[in-house]
Amino acid sequence: MSTVPDNPPIAAAVHGGWRDYLELTKPKVSLLIVFTAVVGMVLASPGWIPLNALILGSLGIALASGSAAAFNHILDRRIDGQMNRTRRRPLPAGHMQESHAMAFAVTLALASMLILWAGVNGLTAVLTFCSLIGYAIVYTMWLKRATPQNIVIGGAAGAAPPVLGWAAVTNSIDPNALVLFMIVFTWTPPHFWALAIARRDDYAKVGIPMLPVTHGIPYTRWQIVLYTILLILTTLLPFLTRMSGLIYLAAAVALNARFLYFVVALNQGVRPELPIRTFRFSITYLMLLFAALIVDHYLYFPV
Repeated sequence: MSTVPDNPPIAAAVHGGWRDYLELTKPKVSLLIVFTAVVGMVLASPGWIPLNALILGSLGIALASGSAAAFNHILDRRIDGQMNRTRRRPLPAGHMQESHAMAFAVTLALASMLILWAGVNGLTAVLTFCSLIGYAIVYTMWLKRATPQNIVIGGAAGAAPPVLGWAAVTNSIDPNALVLFMIVFTWTPPHFWALAIARRDDYAKVGIPMLPVTHGIPYTRWQIVLYTILLILTTLLPFLTRMSGLIYLAAAVALNARFLYFVVALNQGVRPELPIRTFRFSITYLMLLFAALIVDHYLYFPV
């Protein structure tokens, strides 16, 4: 008796399974976004974070992040299909129709705005919507294809979550929240340009003017060094403004030393795996840096 391999159901290929919808939201990126937003909530609260800010604020920001990521998948579906790193994403792989992805993205956006407006406050809803548009439309549709400074300018949208978290608690934009914004903003170029060096050929193939494509790898390495120095100086601001204390300062010094080691080694170009290792460490760096802000805060404001 002959056997015929089972084909995946047509419905699954057209509509996509739950894993495909989850992948549209870029869950690892969204998790980092929500975490930095929660840090903003923590630092805005002398005690426990108000439940509506913590639960509804985090949920609304997570949904907005997932929506922005889904729009990014939709708008980049053609170039994603040509790049090795992204060709297995749900849309270029043919796991779902574009119309279903669009409906999913719009639903997440609407749910986010409803939750934030009704359950948190209007300022958080407006700022979150602006961040969504900044990433999904301004960065993905225009900046990404228009200038090698795309990630610098577009980084403002990705740096907004701590401000969103702070606004969810206080219904205001505090100068200390802008310090957190500046940390993420200055972190973004060295973080992303390290990946862009590792994936330079992919970006060149699809005509995306990332800095290593337009100005070369040696120039990009030096830009990473300069932005890392700026990042190190920026990470001292929470201590200098007395938003955080010695525990945060010790963590920042140690993490900055390790990040600078990676960046200097990357600039010397001694090992081909350094760009991707620098990129991966940069994620760990930001998470530990912001975790130190939480630890330091609660030691000064015990709950």
